[in-house]
Order: sequence, then structure tokens, then C-alpha cells
Amino acid sequence: MRLPTLAALGAALRGPAAGAGPLARVAAVSMVAAPDAAPSVEATKTSFDEVVMKTYGRFSLVVSHGEGCYLWDTTGKKYLDFAAGISTCCLGHADKRLVTAVDAQMRKVHHVSNLYYIPQQGELARRLVDRSCLDRAFFCNSGAEANEAAIKLARKHAHLRGVTHPIIITALNSFHGRTLAAITATGQPKYQQGFGPLVPGFEYVPYNDVDALRALVKRIHRNPFRRGRRLAAILMEPLQGEGGITPATREFIAAARELCDEHDALLMSDEVQTGMGRTGDMWGYMHHGIEVDVLTTAKALGGGVPIGAMLCKERANVFAPGDHASTYGGNPLACAAGNAVMTAFDDDDLLQRVRARGQQLRNGLEALQASTGVIAEVRGWGLILGIELNETCGFVASDVVARLMEGGMLTVPAGQRVVRFVPPLVISEAEIEEALAKCADVLNALKQPA
Repeated sequence: MRLPTLAALGAALRGPAAGAGPLARVAAVSMVAAPDAAPSVEATKTSFDEVVMKTYGRFSLVVSHGEGCYLWDTTGKKYLDFAAGISTCCLGHADKRLVTAVDAQMRKVHHVSNLYYIPQQGELARRLVDRSCLDRAFFCNSGAEANEAAIKLARKHAHLRGVTHPIIITALNSFHGRTLAAITATGQPKYQQGFGPLVPGFEYVPYNDVDALRALVKRIHRNPFRRGRRLAAILMEPLQGEGGITPATREFIAAARELCDEHDALLMSDEVQTGMGRTGDMWGYMHHGIEVDVLTTAKALGGGVPIGAMLCKERANVFAPGDHASTYGGNPLACAAGNAVMTAFDDDDLLQRVRARGQQLRNGLEALQASTGVIAEVRGWGLILGIELNETCGFVASDVVARLMEGGMLTVPAGQRVVRFVPPLVISEAEIEEALAKCADVLNALKQPA
């Protein structure tokens, strides 16, 4: 198998990326017919590339079907899936509960308008607010849309208190999605190039730098000639996923909470990747023990069926009819999937499983760190873990990802030097051991002289 270049891998894994809809974010694969009807890989690629925009640099991998934590390509090769559609397929593939729920709902009614009451949406909203510190839910289709809703909410909340130039602070190296406001919120210039002028009203601080955060808020408010310029919100990921699997410190989030309280601003948590149990708690903000005013989620919310949500506290519940909307958001089909996922959390005690399997994976990766000498750090929470490679090891994350795929395991990088491990939350003890064995083989092979 010809290994992809770093540039091709980066394009493949950062196409629509973290803010796109869950199905669009299954990196480096093309979904095709069942094995008995599948064309050749080359035929699929040729036909595909004739009509689909090249927003990804795709691997020569055509996925046929999946079951549990495994995928098969159209040649019959089996892959242990530690990408899970980039943290999306929380119940793995072809989960019977998800299949049954979606099939049953499709046979009744799959879509109506939000002009009407949708019982499945109300049920899912209740379950989400009951398992968080938030009070209200708005449904959409993706993480980027959820973040757009949060940005609009923060601006309206600020305007209602007389702020004419609201400022939202985000972190450098963050990722909040691919829409115009979301890439502006994203503190990485490479995602913004070629799309200017960007949306005004965003400022950035280094992640986990408390002094820089305090200084920026002070600077926003000190100009006597710009009295309408005020802090509207601080939007942070509790753990930066695309930014290298880097958790926020409690001190940093506590400072953000204090500053938001002081200036009547909103503390907003982007949980598109960390939400829905991925970290071992239902939401990433829970690791800090500090409540937030707004939370965004998507990815695992529907187990791979496109759905996103923005949750808020009652004090931030400022949208009126006509302020914001989504045609597909919260339709019966998507909410049936979301409710099936929520039921699985209860039936399978998924949070406890994530904690146990996450600790097993961390222990194994730390053992590899000690035995191989090529890993600088193992970091993350639960089943969102990353290994940062030593700068002197002689290879980068894309090399590891490509070799693992060749060996029958799917992973994704999180930057040039970090390999990300985000398997389905239903992963078993034996499957964790299989993954660790494959990683050991690849790391030991790569560190050998050519």
C-alpha cells in the first residue's frame, strides 16, 4: 500500500473537519454499496473524483460495511476502528438499537417542520438538560451549526444589555467549525486563509494562559472612547481535540468563569468532540467542576446520524421566534437516533465503561512510552487520548496513522506530532489490547533505521 504524504493526510483529516456534520466527517473513506455489489477501488475513485469536490485528500480506502468496532473495505480487509468517524460513532457500527430506532421512526414519519411539536425532540431535550447544568435546547445538524447558534445567542444576550460591539474570546489552536463565524472563532490562521473578510468581534488568547486571559478582558473594557465594546462571551473547548488533545486546566476555566460573572458575559463550552461521554463524564466541563452558561454538542449525539444541539441556561435563553432556526434540526428521525444513544448510555453504563477502557488504554500507551522511547507525552481524558511523538523520533503522526491503517487499524492525527485515539465508546478490553499490540508493532518498526 502506498503511504500518503503528510500534506495529503492533513487535507484528508481536516476537510470539513471538526465543525462539519457527523457523516461528512468520516475521514478518508467513501461509503459505497455492500460487498456483493461493490465496484473496484479504482473504479470507485475515478467515478467519485469526477463529480465530488476535492475538499479532502482521501486514502485509497473504500469502506463496505461495519460491525461493532470494526470496518471492512471492499476487498474484504478488516480494520479496528479507533477513529469512530472522528469521535462520532459512539455505539460503533450497525448497533442494533440505533438501527431499530431509525428504522422504526422512518416507517412512521421522518421529517416535519419545527412549526409543529415534535415529541421525539422534546424527549431528547429533556434527557440532555437532565444530564447537564443547562435548561434549554436548540437542535440543528452539526457542530458548526451548534457553535453558530451559540455565537448568535451570545451576541443577542450582549445587545439586550446595551452592548453595541460584543467581543467573544476564544483560544489559539482551537477549532470550532467551518462556517464563516466558526472559522473566525477558530484560533488557527490556516483555516481562515482565503476566506476574508472574517466576521468581526473575536479575539484570541493562548490556551491555559490565565494572565493573558485577564489582560485581554481588561484591554477590551478600558478604552473610554469605545464604551459599547464589551465582553459578550468566552468560548472554549474543555479539551482541544484538533489542537492536540490538550485539556484545559481548572485554573484557566475558573478564571474564565470569574471574568464572565464579573462582566455579565456567557461562558460557553464547545463539546462537539468532548461531549456525550467521550471524556468519561457526560460533558467535558464536568472535569473542572465549573458550570457553564452555554454548551454545544454534535458528533456522538446521534451516533453518526447528523444532529447537533446548543444548550443554555435560562438566563441565556434570549432567542425569540424568528431569531434562529433550522429546517432539519431536531426532526423525528435525528431525534430517534439521539434518544437511542441516550438509552444506550443508561442500559450499558457507558460512562463507567469509558472510564475503565480509557484507563486501560492510557496504561498501555504509557507502557509504550516507556518501552519505545518515541512518545513524549500521553494525554487526554477517558477515550479521547493522544500520544505526542518526540521531536527527535524521526517520524510524524501521519506516518503512524498510515502504517496503522496498513496494519488494519484506523486512527487520526491531531496536529503534526499527535496521534489521536477515539474508538467507539463500546470498545472492549480485548479490542483495546489488540490496538495496543498494533501500535507497538508500528512504533517499533518506525523507530528502526531505514
